[in-house]
Amino acid sequence: MKRIVWCALSVLLCLLIAFSLSATRNQDILSQNAMLQFKQDAKAFAGAATTLQDKMNALSAENPETITAAVNALKATRLAYKKIEYFMEYYFKYPVNLYNRAPVYEIEEPYMEFQAPVGLQVIEDLLLDEACFENKKALLEQAATIQSSAADIPAILYGLTVHDGQIAAAIRQELVRIITLGITGYDAPKLKTGITESAAALQAVQNVLRPLLEHDLSPNADSVSKYLDASLAYLTGDVSFDDFDRMAFLTQAALPLQTHLNKWIKNQHWSVDDASLLNDHAPNLFSPGLFKQDSFLSNPKDTGVFIVRLGAALFAEKKLSGNGKRSCATCHRPDKYFTDALPRSIAFNEVDTVVRNAPSLLYAALQHGQFLDARAASLEEQIVAVLGNPNEMNADLKKVAGNINDKAYRKLFRKAFPGVHKDSLVSVATISRAIAAYERTLTPFNAPFDRYIQGDRSAMNAAQIRGFNLFMGKAQCGTCHFAPVFNGLLPPLYTVTELEVLGVPKNGSLTEPLWDEDEGRYGVFKIKFYKGAFKTPTVRNASATAPYMHNGSFKTMEEVIEFYNKGGGTGIGLDQPTQTLSARPLHLSPGEVKEIAAFIVALQDQI
Repeated sequence: MKRIVWCALSVLLCLLIAFSLSATRNQDILSQNAMLQFKQDAKAFAGAATTLQDKMNALSAENPETITAAVNALKATRLAYKKIEYFMEYYFKYPVNLYNRAPVYEIEEPYMEFQAPVGLQVIEDLLLDEACFENKKALLEQAATIQSSAADIPAILYGLTVHDGQIAAAIRQELVRIITLGITGYDAPKLKTGITESAAALQAVQNVLRPLLEHDLSPNADSVSKYLDASLAYLTGDVSFDDFDRMAFLTQAALPLQTHLNKWIKNQHWSVDDASLLNDHAPNLFSPGLFKQDSFLSNPKDTGVFIVRLGAALFAEKKLSGNGKRSCATCHRPDKYFTDALPRSIAFNEVDTVVRNAPSLLYAALQHGQFLDARAASLEEQIVAVLGNPNEMNADLKKVAGNINDKAYRKLFRKAFPGVHKDSLVSVATISRAIAAYERTLTPFNAPFDRYIQGDRSAMNAAQIRGFNLFMGKAQCGTCHFAPVFNGLLPPLYTVTELEVLGVPKNGSLTEPLWDEDEGRYGVFKIKFYKGAFKTPTVRNASATAPYMHNGSFKTMEEVIEFYNKGGGTGIGLDQPTQTLSARPLHLSPGEVKEIAAFIVALQDQI
């Protein structure tokens, strides 16, 4: 018996030593292998950029074949960039801005500096334009900028120290980038090369990880290899961008890969340096608890059952209004998914309406910037603004706290704010903090889509699955409504909420549209690129929150989808020079429009 126990202990000791040696070896190899692979792939990218410049220079209206050669060179350059994307995006913000940013003006707030469009996406726009030969000068300028910067990549590596944890974070971020941006065509909407580019990006990740995984005895290593192969098999299959089965790719390959990769990285005991707002303990992008608990908190203490209970009571409290007749729930009714089903809410005087449609408060916490023009930096700031707005709650901010400063409420406030002095216990500040705490709980993530993606394959029907694939592909909805919240929260870091200029008509007509005078974020910052810009809201629960858009001009989801299908305001004939939405028609059939609307229904939570 002792001999058997001794043998068992010996085997266990050998396994522990093997795991330890494996982890030690991985500590040495990951960053070294990443750097060697990056240098090799960066050299290839520089070569592709030089070829691209040559093909731009050769463009000739007398020889249409030069367009084909230039397009092929652009595709090759984009593929070469994708192989270094995970490294570049993590370590070097400036050169990345020259390579792969959206072809719109990037505005740096609060300094109000903006950068003109530059990079491969600008080349895509210019080259695939009907007047491409007239764009030759601009194309040459763009190609020269990319070529020069690509050639200088070795210089920016000087003095760079690369750690295993950083590479692990870069790889994790790249997988999120592939899942949310790559397969949606975010980077190359005209070329529609998102699937092949995602394959190139994932192949680079596999090249970096393979030497570690091949000899790794630690848990999850085999699964990481298995699902890397499975993901690449999907991405390299013989299928077009429009026909790619994104749902199958996610559920059968990419999300299991993400789950096992996260576990494997954790088993290596790397100190992961990750600037994203994602929770390291969440298995994948659609898991409960995806975001770090304090990601969107203004005050880290504002959690717990007592402050949420107080906030729920205050949300429905009419004493907070100037006439004692209105509360937050007046315009954000829980039974109507926290909207009021009106194009614009009834104003305080009960005669007029407010300026804009009341958006749902579900998932309002998961964004940076409140109100449709994002003028409030936090939920607390937004709540105070509404309380004091003459058209909304019309409360006297100097007196409103006194309206609820009774024995019952003071008891609730003491439990919610145990460290606050009694003289400032009931105040506008604590009122706003409590309501904000309640609103932060309005993130259910329990729609049929969530159940399906987490394993319940009966939760969605075939039409809804086809709708998801359209949403994330041909219809390009997922290029602005980013997974998993399906709002403007930009992956993979989720530290920015995007605004877009859509050109929504005032009257909701697609055939005789009227210009909408609402200037959006331009009313906050007088920058012409903000004229008509509004925050991208979540489409979760949109099936239950009609009418739509900032002005409530569209009555049905099908009307909204058809608006996008026609190319937004510019596509239906409005003069919208700063429109960020592509004006190209999507060519969605009536059946496809219905399937996208069916998918939106699958995003409706049980509340």
